[in-house]
Amino acid sequence: MKKQLLFTFLVTTIAFAQKPIFTSAKVKAATVYFNAAELQQTTSVNLPVGTSEIVIKNVADYLNENTVQIGAPSSVTVLSVQFTQNYISEYEIDESNPAIKKVRDSITLVQKEIKKVQIDVYSHQQTIGLLDNNQIVAGANTGLSVAELMKLVDYYKAKRTELDNAVVTLQEKEGKLNKRLQALNEKLVINTQKEEKSSKGKLVLQVMNEVAGNVNLDINYITDSATWNPFYDLRVDSVKDPINMMYKAQVTQNSGIDWKKVKLTLSSGNPNQNNQAPILNSWFLRYQGLNTGSYATFSTDTYLQNTKEGYLRKNFDKNDSKNYRDGDKQSIRFDTLPNGKIMARDNDGLDDYTSINENQLNVSFDIDIPYDILSNGKAHSVALKEIKLPAIYKYYAAPRVDKEAFLLAEINDYSKYNLLPGEANIIFEGLYVGKTNINPNQTADTLNLSMGRDKKISIKREKVVDKSGTKFLSSYKEQTFTYDLTVRNNKKEEVQMLLKDQYPLSTDKEITIELLDDGNAKVNTETGIMTWELKLAPNETKKIRISYKVKYPKDKVIDNL
Repeated sequence: MKKQLLFTFLVTTIAFAQKPIFTSAKVKAATVYFNAAELQQTTSVNLPVGTSEIVIKNVADYLNENTVQIGAPSSVTVLSVQFTQNYISEYEIDESNPAIKKVRDSITLVQKEIKKVQIDVYSHQQTIGLLDNNQIVAGANTGLSVAELMKLVDYYKAKRTELDNAVVTLQEKEGKLNKRLQALNEKLVINTQKEEKSSKGKLVLQVMNEVAGNVNLDINYITDSATWNPFYDLRVDSVKDPINMMYKAQVTQNSGIDWKKVKLTLSSGNPNQNNQAPILNSWFLRYQGLNTGSYATFSTDTYLQNTKEGYLRKNFDKNDSKNYRDGDKQSIRFDTLPNGKIMARDNDGLDDYTSINENQLNVSFDIDIPYDILSNGKAHSVALKEIKLPAIYKYYAAPRVDKEAFLLAEINDYSKYNLLPGEANIIFEGLYVGKTNINPNQTADTLNLSMGRDKKISIKREKVVDKSGTKFLSSYKEQTFTYDLTVRNNKKEEVQMLLKDQYPLSTDKEITIELLDDGNAKVNTETGIMTWELKLAPNETKKIRISYKVKYPKDKVIDNL
Protein backbone atom coordinates (compact mmCIF):
# COMPACT_ATOMS: atom_id res chain seq x y z
CA MET A 1 0.00 0.00 0.00
CA LYS A 2 2.84 2.38 0.88
CA LYS A 3 4.59 1.61 -2.42
CA GLN A 4 1.36 2.42 -4.32
CA LEU A 5 1.01 5.78 -2.53
CA LEU A 6 4.67 6.60 -3.19
CA PHE A 7 4.28 5.70 -6.85
CA THR A 8 1.16 7.88 -7.13
CA PHE A 9 3.01 10.79 -5.49
CA LEU A 10 5.95 10.46 -7.87
CA VAL A 11 3.70 10.27 -10.92
CA THR A 12 1.77 13.34 -9.78
CA THR A 13 4.98 15.27 -9.08
CA ILE A 14 6.42 14.42 -12.47
CA ALA A 15 3.14 15.32 -14.16
CA PHE A 16 3.04 18.76 -12.55
CA ALA A 17 6.68 19.32 -13.47
CA GLN A 18 5.85 18.70 -17.10
CA LYS A 19 5.79 21.47 -19.65
CA PRO A 20 2.64 23.62 -19.15
CA ILE A 21 0.00 23.74 -21.86
CA PHE A 22 -0.73 27.26 -23.13
CA THR A 23 -4.01 28.33 -24.69
CA SER A 24 -5.80 31.59 -25.41
CA ALA A 25 -9.44 32.24 -24.48
CA LYS A 26 -11.96 33.97 -26.73
CA VAL A 27 -14.74 36.21 -25.43
CA LYS A 28 -18.07 34.71 -26.43
CA ALA A 29 -20.59 36.82 -24.48
CA ALA A 30 -20.60 39.69 -22.00
CA THR A 31 -23.21 40.78 -19.49
CA VAL A 32 -22.42 44.37 -18.57
CA TYR A 33 -23.68 45.89 -15.33
CA PHE A 34 -23.49 49.53 -14.27
CA ASN A 35 -20.10 48.93 -12.63
CA ALA A 36 -18.92 45.46 -13.69
CA ALA A 37 -19.20 42.78 -16.36
CA GLU A 38 -19.58 39.01 -16.41
CA LEU A 39 -17.51 37.55 -19.24
CA GLN A 40 -18.09 34.18 -20.87
CA GLN A 41 -15.05 32.84 -22.69
CA THR A 42 -14.17 29.59 -24.42
CA THR A 43 -10.97 27.78 -25.32
CA SER A 44 -9.79 24.30 -26.28
CA VAL A 45 -6.68 22.34 -25.32
CA ASN A 46 -5.18 18.99 -26.30
CA LEU A 47 -4.67 17.13 -23.01
CA PRO A 48 -2.79 13.91 -22.29
CA VAL A 49 -4.01 11.36 -19.79
CA GLY A 50 -3.13 12.33 -16.24
CA THR A 51 -2.40 15.61 -14.54
CA SER A 52 -1.60 18.75 -16.51
CA GLU A 53 -1.07 22.44 -15.93
CA ILE A 54 -3.04 24.70 -18.28
CA VAL A 55 -2.21 28.40 -18.66
CA ILE A 56 -5.16 30.32 -20.14
CA LYS A 57 -4.19 33.67 -21.61
CA ASN A 58 -6.34 36.54 -22.92
CA VAL A 59 -8.43 36.90 -19.79
CA ALA A 60 -9.14 40.22 -18.08
CA ASP A 61 -6.24 42.02 -16.43
CA TYR A 62 -8.28 42.34 -13.24
CA LEU A 63 -11.00 39.94 -12.18
CA ASN A 64 -12.65 38.64 -9.04
CA GLU A 65 -10.93 35.29 -8.50
CA ASN A 66 -13.81 34.11 -6.29
CA THR A 67 -16.21 34.37 -9.25
CA VAL A 68 -14.19 32.20 -11.66
CA GLN A 69 -16.10 29.16 -12.93
CA ILE A 70 -14.61 26.54 -15.25
CA GLY A 71 -16.88 24.31 -17.31
CA ALA A 72 -15.23 21.07 -18.45
CA PRO A 73 -16.31 17.63 -19.72
CA SER A 74 -16.98 14.89 -17.16
CA SER A 75 -13.67 13.24 -18.05
CA VAL A 76 -11.75 16.28 -16.77
CA THR A 77 -11.44 17.18 -13.08
CA VAL A 78 -10.33 20.72 -12.28
CA LEU A 79 -8.10 20.44 -9.22
CA SER A 80 -7.33 24.16 -8.76
CA VAL A 81 -7.73 27.56 -10.41
CA GLN A 82 -5.46 30.55 -9.83
CA PHE A 83 -5.52 34.03 -11.36
CA THR A 84 -2.21 35.81 -11.83
CA GLN A 85 -0.61 38.67 -13.72
CA ASN A 86 2.94 37.49 -13.09
CA TYR A 87 3.10 34.00 -14.54
CA ILE A 88 6.73 33.27 -15.42
CA SER A 89 7.69 30.32 -17.62
CA GLU A 90 10.51 29.65 -20.03
CA TYR A 91 7.93 28.12 -22.38
CA GLU A 92 5.39 30.89 -22.23
CA ILE A 93 6.34 33.18 -25.09
CA ASP A 94 7.34 30.48 -27.57
CA GLU A 95 4.31 28.29 -26.88
CA SER A 96 1.65 30.97 -26.57
CA ASN A 97 2.73 33.17 -29.48
CA PRO A 98 3.67 31.30 -32.70
CA ALA A 99 4.88 34.53 -34.34
CA ILE A 100 7.46 35.11 -31.61
CA LYS A 101 8.55 31.45 -31.70
CA LYS A 102 9.08 31.66 -35.47
CA VAL A 103 11.24 34.78 -35.11
CA ARG A 104 13.27 33.21 -32.31
CA ASP A 105 13.90 30.09 -34.42
CA SER A 106 15.01 32.26 -37.34
CA ILE A 107 17.39 34.20 -35.10
CA THR A 108 18.95 30.95 -33.91
CA LEU A 109 19.50 29.74 -37.52
CA VAL A 110 21.03 33.06 -38.61
CA GLN A 111 23.32 33.10 -35.59
CA LYS A 112 24.53 29.60 -36.53
CA GLU A 113 25.20 30.73 -40.13
CA ILE A 114 27.16 33.74 -38.89
CA LYS A 115 29.24 31.48 -36.67
CA LYS A 116 30.03 29.18 -39.62
CA VAL A 117 31.07 32.14 -41.76
CA GLN A 118 33.30 33.47 -39.00
CA ILE A 119 34.98 30.04 -38.69
CA ASP A 120 35.60 29.93 -42.46
CA VAL A 121 37.05 33.46 -42.43
CA TYR A 122 39.35 32.58 -39.56
CA SER A 123 40.52 29.39 -41.35
CA HIS A 124 41.26 31.29 -44.55
CA GLN A 125 43.12 34.00 -42.69
CA GLN A 126 45.26 31.39 -40.91
CA THR A 127 46.09 29.78 -44.27
CA ILE A 128 47.09 33.15 -45.68
CA GLY A 129 49.36 33.69 -42.71
CA LEU A 130 50.95 30.35 -43.24
CA LEU A 131 51.67 31.18 -46.90
CA ASP A 132 53.09 34.56 -45.98
CA ASN A 133 55.42 33.06 -43.39
CA ASN A 134 56.83 30.56 -45.91
CA GLN A 135 57.16 32.82 -48.95
CA ILE A 136 60.93 33.66 -48.44
CA VAL A 137 63.03 31.75 -50.92
CA ALA A 138 66.76 31.91 -50.38
CA GLY A 139 67.78 32.00 -53.99
CA ALA A 140 70.41 29.43 -54.73
CA ASN A 141 70.08 27.96 -51.24
CA THR A 142 66.65 26.66 -52.13
CA GLY A 143 68.05 24.24 -54.67
CA LEU A 144 65.25 25.29 -57.08
CA SER A 145 65.73 26.08 -60.73
CA VAL A 146 64.39 29.27 -62.18
CA ALA A 147 61.52 27.39 -63.81
CA GLU A 148 60.60 25.69 -60.54
CA LEU A 149 60.84 29.01 -58.69
CA MET A 150 58.52 30.69 -61.18
CA LYS A 151 56.05 27.86 -60.81
CA LEU A 152 56.14 28.30 -57.00
CA VAL A 153 55.57 32.03 -57.31
CA ASP A 154 52.58 31.46 -59.60
CA TYR A 155 51.11 28.98 -57.14
CA TYR A 156 51.55 31.35 -54.21
CA LYS A 157 49.99 34.21 -56.15
CA ALA A 158 47.00 32.15 -57.29
CA LYS A 159 46.41 30.65 -53.85
CA ARG A 160 46.82 34.00 -52.09
CA THR A 161 44.31 35.63 -54.47
CA GLU A 162 41.86 32.74 -54.07
CA LEU A 163 42.00 32.96 -50.28
CA ASP A 164 41.66 36.76 -50.26
CA ASN A 165 38.63 36.62 -52.56
CA ALA A 166 37.09 33.91 -50.42
CA VAL A 167 37.55 36.06 -47.29
CA VAL A 168 35.93 39.05 -49.02
CA THR A 169 32.99 36.90 -50.11
CA LEU A 170 32.59 35.48 -46.61
CA GLN A 171 32.75 38.93 -45.05
CA GLU A 172 30.05 40.15 -47.44
CA LYS A 173 27.93 37.14 -46.46
CA GLU A 174 28.52 37.89 -42.77
CA GLY A 175 27.45 41.51 -43.31
CA LYS A 176 24.20 40.40 -44.94
CA LEU A 177 23.58 37.88 -42.17
CA ASN A 178 24.17 40.56 -39.53
CA LYS A 179 21.65 42.85 -41.24
CA ARG A 180 19.15 40.00 -41.31
CA LEU A 181 19.86 39.29 -37.64
CA GLN A 182 19.30 42.95 -36.79
CA ALA A 183 15.97 42.94 -38.66
CA LEU A 184 14.89 39.78 -36.85
CA ASN A 185 15.83 41.26 -33.49
CA GLU A 186 13.82 44.39 -34.28
CA LYS A 187 10.89 42.22 -35.30
CA LEU A 188 11.22 40.28 -32.06
CA VAL A 189 11.13 43.51 -30.07
CA ILE A 190 7.98 44.64 -31.90
CA ASN A 191 6.25 41.29 -31.39
CA THR A 192 7.32 41.19 -27.76
CA GLN A 193 5.98 44.71 -27.21
CA LYS A 194 2.68 43.63 -28.74
CA GLU A 195 2.70 40.66 -26.44
CA GLU A 196 3.34 42.90 -23.44
CA LYS A 197 0.51 45.24 -24.48
CA SER A 198 -1.91 42.34 -24.63
CA SER A 199 -3.75 41.03 -21.63
CA LYS A 200 -1.54 40.42 -18.61
CA GLY A 201 -4.12 38.31 -16.83
CA LYS A 202 -3.80 34.52 -16.86
CA LEU A 203 -5.68 31.65 -15.31
CA VAL A 204 -3.50 28.73 -14.21
CA LEU A 205 -5.43 25.45 -13.98
CA GLN A 206 -4.33 22.13 -12.55
CA VAL A 207 -6.48 19.40 -14.09
CA MET A 208 -6.75 15.61 -14.12
CA ASN A 209 -7.78 14.07 -17.43
CA GLU A 210 -9.03 10.51 -18.02
CA VAL A 211 -9.11 10.41 -21.84
CA ALA A 212 -6.43 11.95 -24.05
CA GLY A 213 -7.64 14.33 -26.73
CA ASN A 214 -9.01 17.79 -27.41
CA VAL A 215 -11.03 19.32 -24.57
CA ASN A 216 -13.30 22.36 -24.68
CA LEU A 217 -13.36 24.65 -21.64
CA ASP A 218 -15.89 27.35 -20.69
CA ILE A 219 -14.66 30.20 -18.48
CA ASN A 220 -16.95 32.59 -16.58
CA TYR A 221 -15.90 35.38 -14.21
CA ILE A 222 -16.71 38.95 -13.15
CA THR A 223 -14.45 41.93 -13.78
CA ASP A 224 -14.90 45.48 -12.51
CA SER A 225 -13.34 47.01 -15.63
CA ALA A 226 -16.58 47.69 -17.51
CA THR A 227 -19.59 50.00 -17.21
CA TRP A 228 -22.67 51.07 -19.14
CA ASN A 229 -24.95 54.07 -18.89
CA PRO A 230 -28.36 54.54 -20.51
CA PHE A 231 -29.00 57.61 -22.64
CA TYR A 232 -31.76 58.66 -24.99
CA ASP A 233 -32.60 60.59 -28.12
CA LEU A 234 -35.97 62.36 -27.82
CA ARG A 235 -37.48 63.52 -31.11
CA VAL A 236 -40.66 65.54 -31.35
CA ASP A 237 -42.04 66.72 -34.72
CA SER A 238 -44.86 68.71 -33.15
CA VAL A 239 -46.80 68.94 -29.89
CA LYS A 240 -49.52 66.87 -31.57
CA ASP A 241 -47.27 63.84 -32.05
CA PRO A 242 -45.88 61.30 -29.57
CA ILE A 243 -42.23 61.36 -28.58
CA ASN A 244 -39.96 59.15 -30.68
CA MET A 245 -37.55 57.86 -28.08
CA MET A 246 -34.40 56.01 -29.08
CA TYR A 247 -33.26 53.99 -26.09
CA LYS A 248 -29.46 53.68 -26.18
CA ALA A 249 -26.52 52.66 -24.06
CA GLN A 250 -22.93 53.81 -23.74
CA VAL A 251 -20.71 50.80 -23.01
CA THR A 252 -17.15 51.28 -21.79
CA GLN A 253 -14.63 48.59 -20.96
CA ASN A 254 -10.95 48.58 -20.05
CA SER A 255 -10.47 44.92 -19.17
CA GLY A 256 -7.28 44.49 -21.18
CA ILE A 257 -8.93 42.29 -23.85
CA ASP A 258 -10.99 43.34 -26.85
CA TRP A 259 -14.50 41.93 -27.13
CA LYS A 260 -14.89 40.92 -30.77
CA LYS A 261 -18.34 40.01 -32.10
CA VAL A 262 -19.72 39.19 -28.68
CA LYS A 263 -23.31 38.60 -27.66
CA LEU A 264 -24.04 41.59 -25.45
CA THR A 265 -26.43 41.79 -22.51
CA LEU A 266 -26.91 44.98 -20.50
CA SER A 267 -28.29 44.69 -16.98
CA SER A 268 -29.39 47.26 -14.41
CA GLY A 269 -28.24 44.90 -11.66
CA ASN A 270 -25.15 45.26 -9.50
CA PRO A 271 -23.23 42.03 -8.83
CA ASN A 272 -20.89 43.79 -6.38
CA GLN A 273 -23.62 45.35 -4.29
CA ASN A 274 -23.80 44.59 -0.58
CA ASN A 275 -26.90 42.44 -0.17
CA GLN A 276 -26.97 42.59 3.62
CA ALA A 277 -30.23 44.15 4.85
CA PRO A 278 -29.62 47.35 6.89
CA ILE A 279 -30.00 47.40 10.68
CA LEU A 280 -31.26 50.48 12.53
CA ASN A 281 -29.33 51.61 15.58
CA SER A 282 -30.38 54.13 18.22
CA TRP A 283 -30.66 57.70 16.89
CA PHE A 284 -29.57 60.42 19.31
CA LEU A 285 -30.17 64.16 18.80
CA ARG A 286 -27.53 66.67 19.89
CA TYR A 287 -27.42 70.45 20.06
CA GLN A 288 -25.45 72.44 17.55
CA GLY A 289 -24.63 76.15 17.38
CA LEU A 290 -27.62 78.33 16.43
CA ASN A 291 -27.60 80.97 13.71
CA THR A 292 -29.05 84.15 15.26
CA GLY A 293 -29.36 86.10 12.02
CA SER A 294 -32.89 86.95 10.82
CA TYR A 295 -33.77 86.41 7.20
CA ALA A 296 -36.59 85.33 4.91
CA THR A 297 -36.39 82.05 2.94
CA PHE A 298 -37.74 81.29 -0.52
CA SER A 299 -39.08 78.02 -1.86
CA THR A 300 -37.40 76.53 -4.94
CA ASP A 301 -39.56 75.09 -7.70
CA THR A 302 -38.83 71.42 -8.38
CA TYR A 303 -39.42 71.64 -12.12
CA LEU A 304 -36.36 73.78 -12.75
CA GLN A 305 -34.12 71.54 -10.69
CA ASN A 306 -34.19 68.91 -13.44
CA THR A 307 -33.35 71.22 -16.33
CA LYS A 308 -29.89 72.11 -17.63
CA GLU A 309 -28.85 75.67 -18.32
CA GLY A 310 -26.98 76.71 -21.39
CA TYR A 311 -28.90 74.87 -24.11
CA LEU A 312 -27.32 75.06 -27.54
CA ARG A 313 -29.68 75.83 -30.37
CA LYS A 314 -28.38 74.95 -33.81
CA ASN A 315 -29.51 73.38 -37.06
CA PHE A 316 -29.71 69.62 -37.01
CA ASP A 317 -28.04 68.37 -40.18
CA LYS A 318 -30.35 65.71 -41.53
CA ASN A 319 -27.74 64.28 -43.88
CA ASP A 320 -25.35 63.49 -41.04
CA SER A 321 -27.93 62.32 -38.54
CA LYS A 322 -28.31 58.79 -37.31
CA ASN A 323 -32.09 59.22 -37.45
CA TYR A 324 -34.29 61.45 -39.60
CA ARG A 325 -37.73 61.58 -41.12
CA ASP A 326 -38.25 61.80 -44.84
CA GLY A 327 -41.00 63.52 -46.76
CA ASP A 328 -43.46 60.71 -46.08
CA LYS A 329 -42.90 61.03 -42.32
CA GLN A 330 -41.46 57.56 -42.16
CA SER A 331 -38.93 57.03 -39.41
CA ILE A 332 -35.58 55.94 -40.87
CA ARG A 333 -32.40 54.94 -39.06
CA PHE A 334 -28.86 54.45 -40.34
CA ASP A 335 -27.07 51.74 -38.37
CA THR A 336 -23.30 51.25 -38.35
CA LEU A 337 -22.80 47.51 -38.19
CA PRO A 338 -19.84 45.83 -36.42
CA ASN A 339 -18.10 45.35 -39.77
CA GLY A 340 -18.17 49.10 -40.41
CA LYS A 341 -20.88 49.02 -43.09
CA ILE A 342 -23.88 51.34 -42.83
CA MET A 343 -27.40 49.95 -43.23
CA ALA A 344 -30.61 51.96 -43.44
CA ARG A 345 -33.83 50.50 -42.11
CA ASP A 346 -37.04 51.43 -40.40
CA ASN A 347 -36.55 52.17 -36.72
CA ASP A 348 -39.26 49.67 -35.85
CA GLY A 349 -36.90 46.90 -36.92
CA LEU A 350 -34.71 47.52 -33.87
CA ASP A 351 -37.16 45.61 -31.71
CA ASP A 352 -36.27 42.47 -33.67
CA TYR A 353 -32.76 42.51 -32.23
CA THR A 354 -33.32 43.46 -28.58
CA SER A 355 -35.40 41.63 -26.00
CA ILE A 356 -36.13 43.11 -22.58
CA ASN A 357 -36.32 40.85 -19.55
CA GLU A 358 -37.76 42.26 -16.35
CA ASN A 359 -37.56 40.46 -13.02
CA GLN A 360 -38.00 41.39 -9.39
CA LEU A 361 -34.56 42.97 -8.99
CA ASN A 362 -33.40 44.33 -12.34
CA VAL A 363 -33.99 44.82 -16.04
CA SER A 364 -31.76 43.30 -18.72
CA PHE A 365 -31.47 43.93 -22.46
CA ASP A 366 -30.42 40.96 -24.60
CA ILE A 367 -28.97 42.10 -27.93
CA ASP A 368 -28.76 39.62 -30.80
CA ILE A 369 -26.51 41.77 -33.01
CA PRO A 370 -22.84 40.90 -32.30
CA TYR A 371 -20.82 43.90 -31.14
CA ASP A 372 -17.15 44.86 -31.01
CA ILE A 373 -16.30 46.60 -27.74
CA LEU A 374 -12.60 47.47 -27.64
CA SER A 375 -10.61 47.70 -24.43
CA ASN A 376 -9.76 51.39 -24.80
CA GLY A 377 -11.85 53.10 -22.14
CA LYS A 378 -13.95 54.86 -24.80
CA ALA A 379 -17.74 54.85 -24.81
CA HIS A 380 -19.30 52.64 -27.50
CA SER A 381 -22.87 53.46 -28.50
CA VAL A 382 -25.32 50.57 -28.55
CA ALA A 383 -28.90 50.99 -29.81
CA LEU A 384 -31.44 49.15 -27.67
CA LYS A 385 -35.02 50.02 -28.55
CA GLU A 386 -37.28 52.49 -30.33
CA ILE A 387 -40.24 53.61 -28.22
CA LYS A 388 -43.17 55.86 -29.06
CA LEU A 389 -44.20 57.68 -25.90
CA PRO A 390 -47.73 59.12 -25.85
CA ALA A 391 -47.35 62.53 -24.24
CA ILE A 392 -49.41 65.47 -23.05
CA TYR A 393 -47.52 68.65 -23.84
CA LYS A 394 -47.69 71.86 -21.89
CA TYR A 395 -45.45 74.82 -21.42
CA TYR A 396 -43.95 75.74 -18.11
CA ALA A 397 -42.38 78.96 -16.90
CA ALA A 398 -41.11 80.35 -13.61
CA PRO A 399 -40.08 83.89 -14.65
CA ARG A 400 -38.69 84.76 -11.22
CA VAL A 401 -35.90 82.24 -11.94
CA ASP A 402 -35.78 82.09 -15.76
CA LYS A 403 -37.69 84.30 -18.18
CA GLU A 404 -38.12 81.63 -20.86
CA ALA A 405 -40.76 78.99 -21.45
CA PHE A 406 -39.95 75.30 -21.24
CA LEU A 407 -41.87 72.63 -23.08
CA LEU A 408 -42.85 69.79 -20.76
CA ALA A 409 -44.03 66.36 -21.86
CA GLU A 410 -46.13 64.45 -19.35
CA ILE A 411 -45.83 60.67 -19.67
CA ASN A 412 -48.44 58.53 -17.94
CA ASP A 413 -47.89 54.90 -16.96
CA TYR A 414 -44.18 55.32 -17.68
CA SER A 415 -43.09 52.29 -15.64
CA LYS A 416 -44.05 49.90 -18.44
CA TYR A 417 -41.24 51.27 -20.64
CA ASN A 418 -38.46 50.05 -18.31
CA LEU A 419 -36.74 53.42 -18.38
CA LEU A 420 -33.54 53.95 -16.40
CA PRO A 421 -32.06 57.24 -15.15
CA GLY A 422 -29.96 58.87 -17.85
CA GLU A 423 -29.22 61.85 -20.04
CA ALA A 424 -31.21 62.60 -23.20
CA ASN A 425 -30.64 64.59 -26.38
CA ILE A 426 -33.63 66.67 -27.47
CA ILE A 427 -34.47 67.25 -31.14
CA PHE A 428 -37.62 69.38 -31.47
CA GLU A 429 -39.10 70.20 -34.88
CA GLY A 430 -35.82 69.22 -36.54
CA LEU A 431 -33.66 71.37 -34.27
CA TYR A 432 -31.24 70.17 -31.65
CA VAL A 433 -32.17 72.14 -28.55
CA GLY A 434 -29.91 70.60 -25.91
CA LYS A 435 -30.01 67.94 -23.22
CA THR A 436 -32.24 66.94 -20.36
CA ASN A 437 -32.32 64.27 -17.67
CA ILE A 438 -34.75 61.38 -17.40
CA ASN A 439 -35.36 60.19 -13.85
CA PRO A 440 -38.01 57.46 -13.63
CA ASN A 441 -37.07 56.66 -10.01
CA GLN A 442 -39.83 58.71 -8.48
CA THR A 443 -43.15 58.17 -6.72
CA ALA A 444 -45.29 60.44 -8.92
CA ASP A 445 -47.77 58.90 -11.35
CA THR A 446 -46.60 61.18 -14.16
CA LEU A 447 -43.10 61.49 -15.57
CA ASN A 448 -42.31 65.06 -16.66
CA LEU A 449 -39.71 65.43 -19.38
CA SER A 450 -38.26 68.85 -20.01
CA MET A 451 -38.06 69.15 -23.81
CA GLY A 452 -36.18 72.44 -23.92
CA ARG A 453 -36.88 76.15 -24.34
CA ASP A 454 -39.31 77.69 -26.80
CA LYS A 455 -38.37 81.19 -27.97
CA LYS A 456 -41.78 81.65 -29.59
CA ILE A 457 -43.35 82.23 -26.19
CA SER A 458 -42.38 85.61 -24.68
CA ILE A 459 -42.40 86.12 -20.92
CA LYS A 460 -41.70 89.21 -18.84
CA ARG A 461 -41.63 89.81 -15.10
CA GLU A 462 -41.47 93.54 -14.40
CA LYS A 463 -41.61 95.41 -11.12
CA VAL A 464 -44.44 97.96 -10.91
CA VAL A 465 -42.59 100.92 -9.45
CA ASP A 466 -45.58 103.07 -8.49
CA LYS A 467 -47.12 100.12 -6.62
CA SER A 468 -43.92 99.24 -4.78
CA GLY A 469 -42.13 101.10 -2.02
CA THR A 470 -40.86 101.28 1.57
CA LYS A 471 -42.50 102.74 4.70
CA PHE A 472 -41.02 103.22 8.16
CA LEU A 473 -43.35 102.59 11.10
CA SER A 474 -41.72 103.41 14.44
CA SER A 475 -39.37 100.40 14.96
CA TYR A 476 -40.44 98.49 11.83
CA LYS A 477 -39.82 98.77 8.13
CA GLU A 478 -42.55 97.84 5.66
CA GLN A 479 -41.75 97.02 2.04
CA THR A 480 -44.30 96.40 -0.72
CA PHE A 481 -43.42 94.50 -3.89
CA THR A 482 -45.65 94.45 -6.96
CA TYR A 483 -44.89 92.62 -10.21
CA ASP A 484 -46.62 92.25 -13.57
CA LEU A 485 -46.21 88.88 -15.32
CA THR A 486 -46.75 89.12 -19.07
CA VAL A 487 -47.03 86.05 -21.30
CA ARG A 488 -47.46 86.17 -25.09
CA ASN A 489 -48.00 83.23 -27.46
CA ASN A 490 -46.27 83.93 -30.78
CA LYS A 491 -46.99 80.44 -32.11
CA LYS A 492 -49.59 79.52 -34.74
CA GLU A 493 -51.43 77.14 -32.45
CA GLU A 494 -53.00 77.34 -29.01
CA VAL A 495 -50.76 76.42 -26.10
CA GLN A 496 -51.34 75.41 -22.52
CA MET A 497 -49.10 77.15 -20.03
CA LEU A 498 -48.25 76.21 -16.47
CA LEU A 499 -47.03 79.49 -14.95
CA LYS A 500 -45.45 79.67 -11.51
CA ASP A 501 -44.22 82.43 -9.27
CA GLN A 502 -43.67 82.78 -5.56
CA TYR A 503 -43.64 85.06 -2.56
CA PRO A 504 -41.19 84.76 0.35
CA LEU A 505 -41.74 82.82 3.57
CA SER A 506 -40.60 83.82 7.02
CA THR A 507 -38.59 81.78 9.52
CA ASP A 508 -38.66 84.49 12.18
CA LYS A 509 -41.66 85.70 14.20
CA GLU A 510 -40.41 89.29 13.83
CA ILE A 511 -40.77 89.03 10.07
CA THR A 512 -44.35 89.08 8.78
CA ILE A 513 -45.32 88.58 5.16
CA GLU A 514 -48.72 89.38 3.67
CA LEU A 515 -49.85 88.37 0.19
CA LEU A 516 -51.78 91.37 -1.11
CA ASP A 517 -52.69 90.17 -4.62
CA ASP A 518 -52.32 86.59 -5.86
CA GLY A 519 -53.56 87.29 -9.39
CA ASN A 520 -56.20 84.54 -9.00
CA ALA A 521 -53.54 81.89 -8.61
CA LYS A 522 -53.68 78.57 -6.82
CA VAL A 523 -51.62 79.40 -3.73
CA ASN A 524 -49.65 76.89 -1.67
CA THR A 525 -49.18 78.68 1.63
CA GLU A 526 -46.65 76.11 2.84
CA THR A 527 -44.26 76.70 -0.06
CA GLY A 528 -45.26 80.20 -1.17
CA ILE A 529 -45.71 78.98 -4.77
CA MET A 530 -48.47 80.46 -6.92
CA THR A 531 -49.66 78.51 -9.95
CA TRP A 532 -51.70 79.52 -12.99
CA GLU A 533 -52.94 77.17 -15.71
CA LEU A 534 -53.33 79.31 -18.81
CA LYS A 535 -54.63 78.73 -22.31
CA LEU A 536 -53.17 81.09 -24.86
CA ALA A 537 -54.59 81.41 -28.35
CA PRO A 538 -52.24 82.25 -31.22
CA ASN A 539 -50.80 85.76 -30.76
CA GLU A 540 -52.66 86.18 -27.46
CA THR A 541 -51.14 88.12 -24.55
CA LYS A 542 -52.10 87.76 -20.89
CA LYS A 543 -50.99 89.89 -17.95
CA ILE A 544 -51.10 88.89 -14.28
CA ARG A 545 -50.32 91.13 -11.28
CA ILE A 546 -49.04 89.88 -7.94
CA SER A 547 -48.19 91.87 -4.82
CA TYR A 548 -46.92 91.11 -1.32
CA LYS A 549 -45.78 93.08 1.74
CA VAL A 550 -42.88 92.34 4.10
CA LYS A 551 -42.66 93.88 7.59
CA TYR A 552 -39.57 93.49 9.79
CA PRO A 553 -37.45 95.45 12.36
CA LYS A 554 -35.85 98.46 10.70
CA ASP A 555 -32.47 97.75 12.29
CA LYS A 556 -32.23 94.39 10.52
CA VAL A 557 -31.23 93.55 6.97
CA ILE A 558 -32.90 90.70 5.07
CA ASP A 559 -30.97 88.71 2.50
CA ASN A 560 -32.42 87.92 -0.95
CA LEU A 561 -35.32 90.35 -0.64
